[in-house]
Amino acid sequence: MSPTGDAANERSDSVVSSSDVDVELPDARAVCILKTKDDHSFELDEEALESILLQPEVRSKKVVVVCVAGAFRKGKSFLLNFFLRYLDGKHEGKGLLGDDDEALTGFSWRGGAERETTGVLLWSKPYLRTLSNGEEVAVLLMDTQGAFDSSSTVKECATVFAISTMTSSVQVYNLSSHIQEDHLQHLQLFTEYGRLALEENDRTPFQRLEFLVRDWSYPYDYPYGDGQTFLEHRLKIEPGQHEELKQVRSHIKSCFQKIGCFLLPHPGKVVATNPKFDGRLSEIDEEFKQYLQEFIPEILAPENLLVKSINGSDVTCMGLVEYFKSYVKIYQGGELPEPKSMLQATAEANNLAALATAKDQYMRDMEKICGGDTPYLSPVELEAKHDTIQAKAVTLFKATRKMGGESFSHDFEDRLNKEILDQYENFVKLNDSKNIFNSARTPAVFLVLMLVAYVSSGFFTMLGLYSFANIFNICLGICLICIALWAYIRFSGELIEFGKQLDDAAEWIWDEIFMSLYAMAMEKGTQAVLNRQLSKKRN
Repeated sequence: MSPTGDAANERSDSVVSSSDVDVELPDARAVCILKTKDDHSFELDEEALESILLQPEVRSKKVVVVCVAGAFRKGKSFLLNFFLRYLDGKHEGKGLLGDDDEALTGFSWRGGAERETTGVLLWSKPYLRTLSNGEEVAVLLMDTQGAFDSSSTVKECATVFAISTMTSSVQVYNLSSHIQEDHLQHLQLFTEYGRLALEENDRTPFQRLEFLVRDWSYPYDYPYGDGQTFLEHRLKIEPGQHEELKQVRSHIKSCFQKIGCFLLPHPGKVVATNPKFDGRLSEIDEEFKQYLQEFIPEILAPENLLVKSINGSDVTCMGLVEYFKSYVKIYQGGELPEPKSMLQATAEANNLAALATAKDQYMRDMEKICGGDTPYLSPVELEAKHDTIQAKAVTLFKATRKMGGESFSHDFEDRLNKEILDQYENFVKLNDSKNIFNSARTPAVFLVLMLVAYVSSGFFTMLGLYSFANIFNICLGICLICIALWAYIRFSGELIEFGKQLDDAAEWIWDEIFMSLYAMAMEKGTQAVLNRQLSKKRN
């Protein structure tokens, strides 16, 4: 933990000044402000949030938000209840933590293996405290749903951690036994998910992060209490370190203005194994109580309180309501990418690599038979080659060893087939461009139309029907202009869109008129031949 002066190590029975006044509520309790729904989405309880933050005594005051987050069943709510004792002043005359035989109440907590807290909770009673500069602020305690239980998705865990980090001024990252590499990787994922929702600027997005390592088992390496030396060792970036490890550490350091660490001993066998343990100090090991009395003032003593600040501006309780609404709306809107587990992200990358290899194989094989330097192929032959090469690419994709299982890979196989079909369309267009008649179809169509118009004009002139003759003369002139424009576009590269319209018009005339007339003529010719043969047989 960063040094904060001698006050951090003093047993302070007077850290809360006598001038501090708390907002009096008849039944102070934990209130769920961010609820989890059955479809694993979240809903902000605006009425509950406003009932806490818009109380007349605190609505215009600057706010300090202390949050505890981390994996489930690691004692977050248990810890917060000692924070409540400290803020309630129950320690006065009884030691910093209160009466030895008093049961621990406040945020709902219990021993066992199943989760207790869901969503995000605020203590309904804001505590008014006076800072060293004489300003009175409101202190709020926030509890969060534990991460990585059997009921929560990665998105749920990331959303809870991100919103709690974005709205708190102090985020206590509650860990067990050690700061492991996966803890840092999860922290990187969750903070990045939070940073994505914030407007980009040059400021460090979050304020204070406190690593609280519970059940610390290596006091002979790093003593209990201030763990700043240990933290610096874990976050140290060294020259020979792998790039991935460097990136994780750089990211965490760039996200928080201040990062500290505290090493807390195990609270004792009774706490861990007795199902009837109700939080009485008399049943907790003395060593744990000693260091807990050091840690709590590091967070909540007036000289250590940190006002919530966003983009360099201090936030009031009233302003925090709007930030909550805004942040939750962002996560509900689906604008952010879906966070994934490390297995899912690895399996996705693995399948994408196999897809890219198979697609590259298809492209190379098709280039050999239909590339820029190869001759024109008939459409039937090209399609047959495509089918064979596509099957070969799909077989290569299936044969590649991939993570995630067959059902996970099926979507990527469908994607491969779609991308191959897109590329096949490009090869068809390339092949058609090699057909001399196809490239000359547009001028050929207009030349035929010119010939028809010229003959028709002469025919109607001969009959003295000059109006009809003039119409065909106009058509002849239009066709001549189209041919001249087509030649200019083809050789200059300009007016490409207009050139495409000319090609489309020529294609329509060819398919709908010329080919229809050709089919009709072939049909009548065939019918005439059949009729002639039948008449010969009769004779």
